[in-house]
Amino acid sequence: MPNRYRTSLSALALALSATASMGAAAQDSYRIAWTIYAGSMPLGYAEDAGILKKWGDKYGFDLEAVQMNDYIEAQTQFAAGEFDGAIAITLDALTIPAGSGVDTTAVVPLSTSAGSDGIVMRGKDKTIEDLKGKRINLVELSGSHYMLARALDKAGMSEKDVTVVNTSDADIASAFEDPSTQAVSTWKPQLTQILEQYPDTTLVFDSSDIHGEIVDALVVQTEKLEKNPDLGKAIAGAWYEVMEMMQADHPQHEEFMQYMASALNTDEKGLASQLETIDFFTPEEARELVTGDEYEAKLKAMTTFAFQHGLLGDNVPNEGYIGIETGDGDIIGNAGNVKLRFPTTWIEQP
Repeated sequence: MPNRYRTSLSALALALSATASMGAAAQDSYRIAWTIYAGSMPLGYAEDAGILKKWGDKYGFDLEAVQMNDYIEAQTQFAAGEFDGAIAITLDALTIPAGSGVDTTAVVPLSTSAGSDGIVMRGKDKTIEDLKGKRINLVELSGSHYMLARALDKAGMSEKDVTVVNTSDADIASAFEDPSTQAVSTWKPQLTQILEQYPDTTLVFDSSDIHGEIVDALVVQTEKLEKNPDLGKAIAGAWYEVMEMMQADHPQHEEFMQYMASALNTDEKGLASQLETIDFFTPEEARELVTGDEYEAKLKAMTTFAFQHGLLGDNVPNEGYIGIETGDGDIIGNAGNVKLRFPTTWIEQP
């Protein structure tokens, strides 16, 4: 776990900032969609412990996190305007809201998967090459699908060598109960559940092999942030306040750990297993990510994947059709059609 997280600003500074920037166009309430995953639990805790409410109150609006049962459904509802924000991997932020024409901003990059996502195959001592000709259950067109494509590419194969079976993340673990299921590409806690229940399996690839490519971010409709920039401040402030509790010497550390273990339906050992494969970003690390050349290259790789799978919309002429703005202001793709943004604004000023 990182050693340091930025603490919140003083109440006076927050109040003055809120007074200065709130206007008649600001909403009275905002809702953020999220689903169960260890990397998202700080937001769930912020909701249940009243931390989101506290930060919303400081800026004069209601701020709520709503747990959804299905990850893709959460993204779809966010894109449709049912939610103001969501926790999403950046690939899905590109292909679902941005791909639907919704201008989307990553307020805070939260973490990167470092083994929380993986591909499991029946049988011992299997390799990626053994997937050839097999059926693979996964959430189609998601980060799990992207991870599979990257794994196959590294092995000199392509998706033409396998058959993808679209399966909801809520059903992926139960799908493995069917002996005909040959392999799955999924994330924790489902990944852990499958590996523990079925010892005659092999983890043939995981996200640590593509570190920094499966990144979770808290995304918000850009229009909402333009009307009320304090929404970004409240979200970042609440997130970083909870992240302080990851430190063992924090007075609320044990309470937070127990909350996460209970919500993830696991024990202390199981929680540690899930957290050890997630690299949470400090504000400094988040800023370095969105302004770095390495992540820009990874974003380009994601747009290539998205274009090849028809995820950027109908009749899109090329992979650069949707513009992506990085933290240092560079534009990847079409500068006249920027729909996904990674500013440092709220990373630096929670």
